[in-house]
Parts: sequence; structure tokens; C-alpha cells
Amino acid sequence: MDYIMAMLVGLFATVGIYLLLSRSVIRMLIGMTILGNGVNLLIFTAGRLMREVAPIVPPGLETPEGPIANPLPQALILTAIVIGFSMFSFLLVLAFRAYRSLDADDTDTMRLAEPKRSPQPPLSY
Repeated sequence: MDYIMAMLVGLFATVGIYLLLSRSVIRMLIGMTILGNGVNLLIFTAGRLMREVAPIVPPGLETPEGPIANPLPQALILTAIVIGFSMFSFLLVLAFRAYRSLDADDTDTMRLAEPKRSPQPPLSY
């Protein structure tokens, strides 16, 4: 099972990086989301996949009775899912605004929409 998950993580990373290298902004966003899901799956796989009981200690005991699942990767993944969704929604709105103002989805076309003689940044402070 670990080999299958490792191959799936590799597939997610490959597809995510391929989409991130494209010129379309929407494909970049989808690639970032797929790459984030690959990282989440990597964390989940690194926390060992097992079919154990939930990490809950019954009342009256100091330690659980048998083997339990590791709660740390699960908590990390839940947090990463929330952060990833908020980042995706922010970047989606940002891409939509850029599309509406520049009328382009291609990054090369967006670069051509910049002014020719834009002010230079300060070279020293």
C-alpha cells in the first residue's frame, strides 16, 4: 500500500509541476492545488498508513489499551487543507481580476500589457 501511495504522490507532484510551468493562469492555479494535494498525501503517507482505532483514551485510563493511529499527520493535513483552500480561492479571485483588467489569461500576453516606460524601482536606499 505504501508503494501505491508513493507512486500517487509522485504522479501528483509531476502533474502539479507540469501545470505550474504552463503559461495559462488557470492551469497554474490547478497545478498548485494538485501539488498541494500531493504534499498532503505525502504527509499522510509519512505518518504511516494503518487501520487502528482513533487516538482517544477511555475514561479512567492513563494510556490507550492498544495501538492507536497517529493524530499529528491528520491534524497537519486538516490544517493544510483549510490553508490550501483559502489560498486557492484568493488566487482564483486575483486571476479573475487580472483577466478582467488585462483581458488575457496567458502570462506572455499579460507581460505585454505592462506600460512600456514604467518607473524603475529604487536602486539604492
